[in-house]
Amino acid sequence: MAVEQTGGPVLALFDVDNTLVHGASAFHLVRGLRAAGLITLRDIVSAGWKHARFKVRGEDDRHLAAAQTRGLEVITGITVTDMARLADDVWERHTEPSVWPETAALAREHLAKGHQVWLVTATPTFLADVIARSLGLTGALGSVFEVQDGVYTGRLDGAFLHGEQKAVAARALLARTGADPAICWAYSDSRHDIPLLSLVGNPVVVNPDQQLATHARTAGWPSMRLQRASIRQARRRVRREAASGTVQRS
Repeated sequence: MAVEQTGGPVLALFDVDNTLVHGASAFHLVRGLRAAGLITLRDIVSAGWKHARFKVRGEDDRHLAAAQTRGLEVITGITVTDMARLADDVWERHTEPSVWPETAALAREHLAKGHQVWLVTATPTFLADVIARSLGLTGALGSVFEVQDGVYTGRLDGAFLHGEQKAVAARALLARTGADPAICWAYSDSRHDIPLLSLVGNPVVVNPDQQLATHARTAGWPSMRLQRASIRQARRRVRREAASGTVQRS
């Protein structure tokens, strides 16, 4: 087995919801909006039910579409300045306590190997950027929301970063950084991220939903549960196989 040196960086791409953060990060934003008096109690009750359902069942196409539409509605008219302040508060009060310590430790393992660690998520960029910065990660790719005159319009600026669109954004990032996909890594819990996971040479499924678990078994992808033994095994895999800047080819 020859080891071929490559000049580009190694990237580790992490999904956020139910991979890095327990539950849906958008719900944490809803809680922050409610605390700031920017949405109604009815909004947060509805979002709370959907969040509980998501934690148990994972993503569902119909509910995801409804959440996307509602998420666009609730930020309409909020200034960029207020949202930046709110995103920091949401991180401190709600998102940080929901971070899976084990997955965060795995991200730090990649950083220790000299890898770049990026979040790739449908979460709005104004929240994804705060999560990445607060955890000391390289950066984040998230859904971008349109701004006019310093105010959010309630419309997307580009694609909603979900499913195939995550793979599109990640492919562009790999090209921009000069990374070889064959030596890069990706982590997700959702069947919707199969295109993202298929993009790299080291896909890892984390607490997978049923369809992703089935796909992973067929494809021979490693599967990780957020349990101590499973995390230790995953970290050893990174140390053993993720030599920065190298790729093994037969």
